[in-house]
Amino acid sequence: MAISSEVKAAIETLITELCDLTAPGRKSRKLAEIFMELPDKEDWPDYYEAIPEPRSINGIRESLAKGSYKKAEEVYADLMLVTLNAEYYNEEGSQIYIDAGVLKSWIERNWKQNSLLPAPGNTPPSSPSKKKGAAPAPPAQSLLPPAVYPSVLPPRPSSVETRNLAPPPASLPLTNSVPIQPPSAVPTPTRQPSPDIEGDGPGSPEPTGERAARMEESDAIVRQLERGLPRWEGPGQGGFVTDLPIGMRYEDVIDCIKQYRGPKGKNPADALEDVPQEPVKDASYSLPLSWQIIETRAQQGHYENAAAFDIELTRFFEKARRFYERGSVPYGDVLTCQRLYQQLTSPLPPSMPPQSATYFASLPAGPGVAKPIHAADANSEAGVTTFRIPSKDRIFTEEAQYKGMSYKLGDWVHLINPDDPTKPIVAQIFKTWISDEPSRKGHLGVTVCWYYRPEQTYHPPVRQFWENEVFKTGHFAEHVIEDVIEKISCQFTARHIRGRPRPPYWYPGWPLYVCDSRYNDRERVFVKIKNWNSCVPEEVRKREDWMPTYPFERTVYPTRHSSPFLKGIKGPGGLGDSVERADGEKIEGGGTGRKRLRRPAEKLNSTTAVGQTRGLFAGSYEANASTSNTTSSHYPSYNDKPPYPSTSSSHKKTEEDRSVVTAAGGVASLQGTASIQKLPAETAKHFDRDPDTNEVLWFSGPPLDIPHAPPPRHSLTYLHFLAKKRKRKDGPDEATSINGDGEALIPPPKKLQTYKAMAAAAWASAAADEIL
Repeated sequence: MAISSEVKAAIETLITELCDLTAPGRKSRKLAEIFMELPDKEDWPDYYEAIPEPRSINGIRESLAKGSYKKAEEVYADLMLVTLNAEYYNEEGSQIYIDAGVLKSWIERNWKQNSLLPAPGNTPPSSPSKKKGAAPAPPAQSLLPPAVYPSVLPPRPSSVETRNLAPPPASLPLTNSVPIQPPSAVPTPTRQPSPDIEGDGPGSPEPTGERAARMEESDAIVRQLERGLPRWEGPGQGGFVTDLPIGMRYEDVIDCIKQYRGPKGKNPADALEDVPQEPVKDASYSLPLSWQIIETRAQQGHYENAAAFDIELTRFFEKARRFYERGSVPYGDVLTCQRLYQQLTSPLPPSMPPQSATYFASLPAGPGVAKPIHAADANSEAGVTTFRIPSKDRIFTEEAQYKGMSYKLGDWVHLINPDDPTKPIVAQIFKTWISDEPSRKGHLGVTVCWYYRPEQTYHPPVRQFWENEVFKTGHFAEHVIEDVIEKISCQFTARHIRGRPRPPYWYPGWPLYVCDSRYNDRERVFVKIKNWNSCVPEEVRKREDWMPTYPFERTVYPTRHSSPFLKGIKGPGGLGDSVERADGEKIEGGGTGRKRLRRPAEKLNSTTAVGQTRGLFAGSYEANASTSNTTSSHYPSYNDKPPYPSTSSSHKKTEEDRSVVTAAGGVASLQGTASIQKLPAETAKHFDRDPDTNEVLWFSGPPLDIPHAPPPRHSLTYLHFLAKKRKRKDGPDEATSINGDGEALIPPPKKLQTYKAMAAAAWASAAADEIL
């Protein structure tokens, strides 16, 4: 008898939730990721010798879809066998062993709590006992980290580790009808060291050195502070819809979102259905809530009025945003669905069926694509921003109430991005207003200043960025209130490194950004902000109570990252150099190119090209290694030719670049395919380092053992004459005595030319003899 469709659907939901289970911590590592596939048989033959019945989550999924299981207990047995195999094969206390125990407990608990699934019966022991064989050989002592269960093809190591695998018990009964057969006894096989995995709990392999210790210490300081901060209680009561558009019911709104297809033909509502009904970390709503629950309540007439329906949808979209990782495709799908819902419930709903090439954004282009309205190269579609705050047909207000939130001057928000919903626009509100236009009379809106992300800028490939760093621009844009996704926060550097904003400016779980520089997208230059008051609305500049902070124990700088384009991240920006403008050339924002002194090369390097230098660097690409030694103001892009050193004596001599990237042929030769990792501190200490940057010096080849011709040198007599000349201020024009007898060994200036010619001839003759 096959498994019924209801039970099968319940099992599939349980497996999906199992795959989405994440470990506690800031990096949100998925626990089940390493259990999805079996290890390669060629690279891990000992695993299949030790484990007679291998199981993987994807294998169980495929068998369930094909109808290979006859009973639900068989699926439960295989799921438990995945964790038991991992506990048997790996060292006790390793990260994979700990993860397997967490997943096993989660499977037992959630299987029992699901009323559609049959009781599993007797549960298996926590892990198979590892008994020693009859005459085992002593295990080889190794300094390798604890072995872990491989999920992908690992590189074959040059050395192996020998380990005794003990025979397990004869059987591990799970249920009366479906017993789990444990691994059988095998002789001592050869064991390969497993690759490290990223873990958050005890036993996880940690990087060594002072860098890792400082990074962990900084993370602990941030976690300790955020753990004690008050949590957001959720949206208030103002700004919700009072009635749906004429002829639209609650279930019609749900069906419209479910049936919508995006510009690429994809259904973004699939991401909503995958959000679990259990509470999500950092979400304000703790009661069970899911897309299926809302759909059922809408069909059964559960909602008393439109405001109750709007409140529940608002809570659900907040939960979905917290559930998915920011920047992921499902996260962008959630934002698209939220913007569609806000358009459906707006005073001007779209025509049915709703279609939009800009994800229902009110503007046709976003950061990196949009142009100023009055720019010479702006067309009718891309010209959307201004450099001043418009006031025509606007009635300015102190705040805007929308979906339970009060948006005021100085608040930072996420806005839907018409170019890429996975990267919402980071903006600061400068004005809130009510439209006085005849077509939109009485509608709410905000005027904001856009902040660009790193992938929305043009920058040299050597530039480094802080985590969640954004850049203030001079682009002001008018958005309807329906474009607003959520409240966020952004701190300028001086405050961000010292603490976190106090409520109501920020709560744990809200997106938080850091800003250190301005960005001019016309000239493609970054300018470090010195006067922070000039970056915020005038109404909040002099307020001492604006955005106070909870202080850290000490200063904590964000983690540094290399250019997102070196990691394969796409965006409207790119890798390139700044654009020089001629004096008198018209630039964005009006006016002409200013006549100003060029900044020194060293200063330009620290603000424009290098980017952030404080904070620990985290990333697999070390293309930024060449930033510290370079003093040239030119930074090549992929299409640039390599710069040649200047021969002019008026320029400062450029130091030779000794970075590993230059030794490999430059960034252009890597083509984004090289994965370069930073040397551990234990290895780097054996090599010469740059005295300024403390980085290892790299050379393109070994030193050459060849003779070098000595350069011309002055005679000792002439050098002595120069030394005496420096000491002599005033004196007669006669020979200078250098001994007590008054013998004139240093000639007077009139005979100096003759002696100089004789000395030069003598040195030339000596040099020729030495070369021969």
